[in-house]
Amino acid sequence: MLRISKLTDYGTVVLAQLAMRSGQVCSASDVANATEIGLPTVSKLLKSLARAGLVSSTRGATGGYELAREPEDISAADVIDALEGPVAITECSSSDSHCTLEHFCNVGSAWQRINAAIRQGLDDVSLVDLTQTKMPLRQFHFAGMPVSVYHTARKKN
Repeated sequence: MLRISKLTDYGTVVLAQLAMRSGQVCSASDVANATEIGLPTVSKLLKSLARAGLVSSTRGATGGYELAREPEDISAADVIDALEGPVAITECSSSDSHCTLEHFCNVGSAWQRINAAIRQGLDDVSLVDLTQTKMPLRQFHFAGMPVSVYHTARKKN
């Protein structure tokens, strides 16, 4: 199964929180309180996101974090790259492939095309898109039947 880690999922929540406070410097504590994600996790994520250039940090009593780019200029692929590394669904899809079967494999190029399509899909979704409370997705077929998926915001209890 292809799945992003829980840490990357939390990273998108942290970035979405910063996007909603665009232009404001937020402390890790502020972000943790607003997202209900533990402060140690938020701190770890913010440091990783800063190293990747997605957020910028300011030191001092009035310091904190803010987005380094506009939310529409940060893609889901950028977030995954920052927290998990580049998307590579198979060994031969990786830029530093060490597959011993590569010279004999008949399916590698198909997997590379699939990987490129996934990457393009992730590049096409911005942080703005990720923060939409109800965003229709393209229709696709599952088990031969057309399916439309909508993202809806979870209500806090």
